[in-house]
Amino acid sequence: MNEAYSAFAAGYDRMMGDVEYDGWARYIDGFLKEAGARSVLECACGTGNLTVRLAKMGYAMTGSDLSEDMLMAARQKALNAGLRFLPFVCQDMRRIVLHKPVDAIVCACDGVNYLVDGAEDFFRAAYTALKPGGTLLFDVSSAYKLSTILNNNTFAATGEDWAYIWENQYHPRLGRVDMLLTGFLRQGKGYARFEEHHSQRAYTEAELRSSLESCGFGDVRVFEAFTRSAPTDTAERLQFIARKE
Repeated sequence: MNEAYSAFAAGYDRMMGDVEYDGWARYIDGFLKEAGARSVLECACGTGNLTVRLAKMGYAMTGSDLSEDMLMAARQKALNAGLRFLPFVCQDMRRIVLHKPVDAIVCACDGVNYLVDGAEDFFRAAYTALKPGGTLLFDVSSAYKLSTILNNNTFAATGEDWAYIWENQYHPRLGRVDMLLTGFLRQGKGYARFEEHHSQRAYTEAELRSSLESCGFGDVRVFEAFTRSAPTDTAERLQFIARKE
């Protein structure tokens, strides 16, 4: 996880241009409003696409990520949006350090999947960092998606000044998918090539519920992402909401 999103950071926003971040932010905003949240930490915030949007909605945001390269892009994005005092910190989401507890913690876009050795350390750290009654919101790519859709498949995409090839190998015994991302970014008259290796764990809903409850969380709710409906067997993304008891 330490090496992920280093070379990729320079082209991340260009390659993820089809993600509907406005709608994603509104979806999270709905849960935060229900929880009465004001102060929010976003873990694995990447280049700050959701952090900035939620800050503009009025939340007192802090963004954190393990990749300093991604955070550099996030800080610039915040400045461009007129958010001069939006803090971004480089830290491991399994060892959260804050000046004071927050009302809510958000982790979007597969941050928990990257915890291939288990999510309990993150859940324990989040529990400690939340105020009593605070809310943890996170999503995961489902076990169905990783084991069936990504399983030993290769994807490719191109843009005006970028291209990537994304190769996947799923390991049923480990419940993990290993990814090789080869990217090309235009530099001057040519292209710079980079490679990154990523791994994600295929968590089941039952596994994550059990881990959350063992760390002290209650009132655990799970939806098919971007809906308020119970997930189907073929849901590709699951949204979790849990409350600190």
